[in-house]
Amino acid sequence: MATTTTRSDAIYASLRRAILEQALKPGTKLPEDSIGETFGVSRTLAKAALVRLEGDGLVEIRPNRGAAVAMPSFAEAEDVFALRRCLEREVIERLCRRMSKDAIDALRSHVREEERAVRASSPRSIRLAGEFHILLAELTGSTELTGFVSRIVSRSSLILARFGRPHSAECGIEEHIGLIEALAAQDRARAVRIMDAHLHAVEDRANTDDSGREPDVGAILSRYLSPTD
Repeated sequence: MATTTTRSDAIYASLRRAILEQALKPGTKLPEDSIGETFGVSRTLAKAALVRLEGDGLVEIRPNRGAAVAMPSFAEAEDVFALRRCLEREVIERLCRRMSKDAIDALRSHVREEERAVRASSPRSIRLAGEFHILLAELTGSTELTGFVSRIVSRSSLILARFGRPHSAECGIEEHIGLIEALAAQDRARAVRIMDAHLHAVEDRANTDDSGREPDVGAILSRYLSPTD
């Protein structure tokens, strides 16, 4: 049972990385048999991973049509970013009431990972940028708030994968660094201002861009067979 769970976790983690790093675009079909063949597991284990991803808001499973990477609408995009600003403002409010040195160190360590990924031109930089915001929520100590933020950050990533236009990763990192410095100084007003500006900049990158091509899911996922940070 433990081995089965571990293998299911590995499939889930690999699929999640592939989606958040935009290797698998919104709308891409995710056949259980193809996933199972790629990872050398049964369709049952592949389906279990897809169900978990559906709970994260990253995958849609439709009766008689199978699973696909979730494809948010443009109308949903406006709602998602409005809600995200509310949630992340609450995160900032809580962190400014209590912010330990260890928490600041954890954020700075994460940003260094972002910088390394950008220098290497790695798609990890896309995923790490979103995970910075999830880490902020985790540092509040609220499981509920972290769950809400994690899901809405995932939906935001899908929106940007579908509608986004190119953006300077270095710019995003500078905003993260500025936010950390404001939190370290317990400067609530500055931290809220930076976060609001940052999220508005992310939202402003949305436009329409669909190629309509169906990718080779097996070939994409073969790059995600090995676990990584």
